[in-house]
Formats: sequence, C-alpha cells, structure tokens
Amino acid sequence: MTTSVTTPLTRTDRRISARVRILLWLLLVMAVALAAVAMTTRSILLRDVDHRISQLLTQETREFANFVDQGVDPRTGAPFTEPRRLLQVFLQRQYSDPDEELLGLTAGADGRPDVLRQPRDIAEASALHRDREALARIFAAGASSGTMERPQGQVRWAKVPIDPAGEAAPGAFVVAFHAGHEQAIAAEAFRTQLAISGVALLMTTGIGWAVAGRILAPVRLVRRAAAQLTEQDLTRRIPVRGRDDIALLAETFNAMLDRLERAFAAQRQFVDDAGHELRTPITIVRGHLELMGDDPAEQRETIRLVTDELDRMSRIVEDLLLLAKAERPDFVRPEPVQLGELTADVFVKARALGERAWVLDGVADREAELDAQRITQAMVQLAQNAVQHTVPGQRIGIGSRDLDDRIELYVADTGPGVQVEDATVIFERFRRGTARRGTRSGGGAGLGLSIVKAIAEGHRGRVELRRTEGGGATFVLVLEEGDER
Repeated sequence: MTTSVTTPLTRTDRRISARVRILLWLLLVMAVALAAVAMTTRSILLRDVDHRISQLLTQETREFANFVDQGVDPRTGAPFTEPRRLLQVFLQRQYSDPDEELLGLTAGADGRPDVLRQPRDIAEASALHRDREALARIFAAGASSGTMERPQGQVRWAKVPIDPAGEAAPGAFVVAFHAGHEQAIAAEAFRTQLAISGVALLMTTGIGWAVAGRILAPVRLVRRAAAQLTEQDLTRRIPVRGRDDIALLAETFNAMLDRLERAFAAQRQFVDDAGHELRTPITIVRGHLELMGDDPAEQRETIRLVTDELDRMSRIVEDLLLLAKAERPDFVRPEPVQLGELTADVFVKARALGERAWVLDGVADREAELDAQRITQAMVQLAQNAVQHTVPGQRIGIGSRDLDDRIELYVADTGPGVQVEDATVIFERFRRGTARRGTRSGGGAGLGLSIVKAIAEGHRGRVELRRTEGGGATFVLVLEEGDER
C-alpha cells in the first residue's frame, strides 16, 4: 500500500509579491481618483444644464410679462383685452429652442385648457401640448414653476397667469423645456470620461507593472542573494545603481554582508587559532598525566607543569575571546578623556612591570573621545612588551602628543629593536617574529600586539612601529583627529 505525502503550503507560497501590492494600491488610488473626477464632472455638467434651463425659463417668462405690460394689438393699436389674442400675437413673434415649447393656455368648456402653440415644435412623441392632463395640472397649479416627470422624460416648466379683463376666459403662458436631451449629453460625456478612465487604468497597469519591476529589481536581487548565502559563501554582493532608496538598501545590505563575512572569518580564525595553539599544551598535560608515577616528588613536579600549562591555556583563551570581541560594535565605548591624566595613569601602572628607567616623555594637554580602559590596556601591553625586550636599567619612555590632525600615544624602549623581516608580522596572531629582539622573551602566545592592533582599529586608528632615536623600538597608537572625536 502506497501512502501519499502532501506538502503543506508554506507562507511564502501564499504571499502576494511587493510588485503586485504596489500595482494594486496604485490602481486602487487611480480608480478612486478617476471615479471622483468623473462623478464631479457629471455633477458639474448637470448643474450647468439645470442652471441654463432656469435662465431660459426666467428669460421667457420675463419677456412675456413685459409684453403683457407694454404690448399692443397690431389690429387695434390698443392694449390687449383678451388673453387668447395676447397669446396668439406673442407666440407668433417668438422663436423657441429645439427642446423648448412655448404654449398658451386658456380655460376650455370641458374643464381642460385650450392650447395655443407655435408651428415650430419638438417631436410629436414627446410634445407636452398633446398631454392635456399634464397641461391641466400645470394650468391649475398655484406655483409659477416646477418639474414634471413623464415617461418621455423630465419636463421643466414655468408659467405666467393672465388676468382677463371683463368676462374673457382666464389664460396662462407656459414655457416647457424637455431636459432629457441636455441630460443625455451630460450622461454621454460622463460615459466617455469613464471609458477614457478605463483606458488610462489599463495603460497605468502596464506602465506601473514595468516601473515597479524596474524599481524593485534590486530588492529581488537582495532576496536571491540572501537565499543563496551560506556560511561557506559570503562573497556575493548586490550591484548598486543610482542614488535612490533602493540603491541605499543595496548598499546597506552589502555592508551587512561585509560585517557577516568579517564575523564568520573572525569566528573561523578564532576556532583555528584556538585549536592550533591549545593543541600543544593539551598534549603536554595529557602526556605528563599519563606518565605520572607514584613518587610524591614526581607527582608534585607533574602537577606544577600541568598547572603552568593550564594557566597558559587560560591566558590564550582570554586573549582570543578579547580579539573575538573586537569585531563587536560595543568593543570600544568612547567618552571624553583628558589625555594628560590618561598618560600619567598609564605611566604609574607601567612602572610596576619591571625595574627599568621609566620616563614620562611628554603629555598632550587636551581632551579626546577615547575608551580609557581599552587605551590603558593597549599601552600597558606595549609597556609589558618593552619590559620583555629590555634589561633592568634600560630606558622606557611613555608619552602622548597632540599633532595638527591626530593624536599619538607611544611607548619607546632602548632595546635591540625589531628586525626588518619581523616588522610586518609581529601584529599578526601567534606571530612573534623569526628572531627575538631581547634576551628575556616571555612565553606568551603572540597575541599581545594583535590585541593592541585591535584596540587601535576599534578607535578607527592604527598602531605603528618606529625606530627609537639611538636604538630601540617605539610603538605608537595613531588616532586621527576626525575619528577619535
């Protein structure tokens, strides 16, 4: 029986890419903006239509009112006395718009008004003069204007009542405007704008997809590079193009890879150095313990040798841990320090290292941003190194000086100096040079000057080896003016 295994869907498979999310948000914003513009345009067009119709109705009714007050019957030359005659003459002299009806209404015998109209009329299918019931409602209405919804469309109307003289039947002048055509024009403009907006959205989709892909290309490179990174291969870097935020992201990612590469390299070097340097004392300890007999004197000697090797192993491990910490950003914690006081403190501590002619060479009278403990540690290590390579009575000078663009702290001895071939290797781990420069070389592991170098570089400075005037070696911590502050 075969059992099928279904691979569960991972979170990565369900995610929407940044490119798609950017495009969706862009389309959403553009769709809302275009819809708002289209709706606003439609509202403005309809408002303009309504305003134009209101002006037209007002103009027509005002012209009729003036005609009532000032007009005369061309037959008699006297003012009009009958509403019907007044309406006939006025309608003959007017020219209406294509969607406008000018009507004259007079009271009819059947209760519905008689209609007087112009020969120039709109289409018969939608003409208001054929709707006698609608005209009756307008004729009887107390309002002077209004809106009527009909199956053929909306009608805006305005009315001017005519008060008859004598026994003549009452009448009214009615202006009716069929707004459907004007509203259809506005609706067509709205649909056209929607169509243009749709085309714009499609173009935006294509352009946005291409632009988003181009902008996010470095991000995809970062993702692929991160996916391909392993502890064995930290050499990949992201090509940086341009000066935008994406380029800054690539630079930041590359800087992170540089730090990771240095950290892994330091870790590997720590393991290699520890394995290399600790192998010998472990072998010595094991050999002496295996060969140790029952003789108490032999046991005491073996214990002394083993203890000495264990102490040396402990010093090596502490020094290696210190060098490993040098890669951490908090290895150095600068704060304002008076160089004069720091130099004097180092001098006092160094004098206890051995019987030498200790001299406080010079003191820089200024303030600097330094980690006092680390600088003291480096200077004491240099002083210890000078003691190991000199004999009692020889001069060792300690001092500091303030130069134009840097400060220097130094330890100068009058020993045999450093061989030229050793000068390039003595700052490396476990390297003590091919030739010892003094007669009292200690049994150190060769990590002291490496620690001094790490402390100097932690202050963004360097350590230099110079010749002492008259013979000897001078080790100088050089801290640039812009870096140490």
